[in-house]
Amino acid sequence: MDKSTRIVIIDESPVRLAILEDGLHEAGHDAIVRLSGTDRILERVVQAEPDIIIIGLDDPGRDVLEQMFQVSRAVPRPVAMFVDQSDSVSIEAAIDAGVSAYVVDGLRKERVKPILETCVSRYRAFSRLRDELERTRERLDDRKVIDRAKGLLMHHRNLSEADAYALLRKTAMNEKLKLSDVARALIAAADLLQ
Repeated sequence: MDKSTRIVIIDESPVRLAILEDGLHEAGHDAIVRLSGTDRILERVVQAEPDIIIIGLDDPGRDVLEQMFQVSRAVPRPVAMFVDQSDSVSIEAAIDAGVSAYVVDGLRKERVKPILETCVSRYRAFSRLRDELERTRERLDDRKVIDRAKGLLMHHRNLSEADAYALLRKTAMNEKLKLSDVARALIAAADLLQ
């Protein structure tokens, strides 16, 4: 983690805030932005343009977790949440809201650096998994569209599956388009003609 990493701390507790700042300073981080209170979190986090978000709470309420869900969708960043008390429902809601590290009653300045490093690593791993899942879904959707387009060609032009695929592929190459885009165009045209 780079020392110039911009870190936003959202916390109303002066004690927790001081511990977090001391731990970050000892780890060599000076680009720290403090946000007090939990109102308009999304707007304020967007303005701060952080690399990492740290939020400290006595007890994570539903409203704050909903705001964190909005933040994680609008400003996808590693989020570490330090809370004084919690339950399994709050933990699950926090993870669903995009929190990468959820620490209950374990804040000490010497733990800040390793917790943040773990938070960033977990965020990156989850991001890679999410991206791979999205690519896999896209490939599956493309495959379904291509299969449907092949079926249309096989039915309407009396082609074999191999010949239908070859025609789609040749058209895609000639038009400098993706095979799935040609298949979508064919399906859209067929739908118009029905």
